[in-house]
Amino acid sequence: MRLFLIARHGQSLFNVDSVVNGDPELDRGLSEQGIEEAERLAGQLAGLPLDLVAVSPFPRALQTTNIAIAGRKVPHLVDHDLGDVRIGELEGKSLDAYRETPAHSNRKERFPGGESLDEAALRYAAAARRLLARDEPTTLVVCHEIPVRYLVNAAGGSDELNGPLRFVANATPYLFDEPALRRAAERIEELAG
Repeated sequence: MRLFLIARHGQSLFNVDSVVNGDPELDRGLSEQGIEEAERLAGQLAGLPLDLVAVSPFPRALQTTNIAIAGRKVPHLVDHDLGDVRIGELEGKSLDAYRETPAHSNRKERFPGGESLDEAALRYAAAARRLLARDEPTTLVVCHEIPVRYLVNAAGGSDELNGPLRFVANATPYLFDEPALRRAAERIEELAG
């Protein structure tokens, strides 16, 4: 049986400041709490063999990964499709400003200068499909809140990518077997396509 452990990064400095970030070059990394969360993730993973780590290109995801697998030689695959939503002109704005933007409540509308939530969802499904096409028995995926939420909800057959799971804990693995990840990719494509 193939296993996929999909986790959000640890708390970031942007999370602390309630600021949105969709550009990996502007990411400021983890907060002290985020580092502690990544260390706890290392403990959760210690008893599992890991054959591959697929990670978002954002420093907060890479930092979480490197702390979580410290001392283990696990191949890394950086996948840009696992990156956070591309928010364009909202870069560096408050979380409130992000939530007030029409694109936040209309999945088909693009953020000014960015992408829509549906476009981001289809990126996440494409990344999942690429992982499914590989053959590593156990893969750790470290990415962001939105792709984790979408994958979990889609795997469960939800009609809404944002629910029923709404809160995604930092640096906590959500477990998928191969059929569950395939269901998630298919359901995301169905809902966002």
